[in-house]
Amino acid sequence: MKEWFEDWFDSPYYHLLYQHRNDEEAFAFVERLIQWLNPLPDATLLDLACGKGRHARAFSLHQLDVTGLDLSPQSIEHAKQFESDRLHFYVHDMRNVFRTNYYMYICNLFTSFGYFKTAHDNVLAARSMSQGLKPSGKLVVDFVNQSHARKNIDASREETILRDQVRFDIERNYTDTQLLKKISIQDGDTNLCYTERVNSFTLQAMRSFFEQTGLQLLEVFGNYTLEAYDEQHSPRMILVFTK
Repeated sequence: MKEWFEDWFDSPYYHLLYQHRNDEEAFAFVERLIQWLNPLPDATLLDLACGKGRHARAFSLHQLDVTGLDLSPQSIEHAKQFESDRLHFYVHDMRNVFRTNYYMYICNLFTSFGYFKTAHDNVLAARSMSQGLKPSGKLVVDFVNQSHARKNIDASREETILRDQVRFDIERNYTDTQLLKKISIQDGDTNLCYTERVNSFTLQAMRSFFEQTGLQLLEVFGNYTLEAYDEQHSPRMILVFTK
């Protein structure tokens, strides 16, 4: 049986619903990361779970050798139009190692971790990132901050979005362990329903996943401007590890 994200992330309705995610936001975040990481020219960087490649494209503008990987064939097909000598895209499952001891930097951005049903699969994904890094390489994991996400859900549990005559009815909820978003789609006579399920981790849990693979936590930021992390108020939890 496929996991929920395998069908949903490759659905045209997923791309329609989230079409507002713009390049400007991604490029600004990458600029700040580049300033903080200060990579050498031609350093190797992996954008893991890259989607359509907006962050990978931004990284490639900084004289880096960039690889983008994603499970969605549709996303990778779209991203391939931007390939160059410094930028390549492949379909790949993040639980499996792509290249061992190869990348100076691996970035897993925009809550692209924690989709799996079991802790074992989350550890497999963390281990593949660790094994893909060169010694002294750095991993950046950008994840939603649990307390902030729950407050947002409490403030707005239901929403209706219309895009190109397609209606999306969204119901948000959470449990002790997950953030849930039920998406009901009405497109003419077509009615579909998907439920996004993202594991809800504390900072301590995130540290545990990656430190057990041999990585060491260097820094935690709380938003895309790289301000200090605050457990109660930060929208993001951006962790930087080193091997």
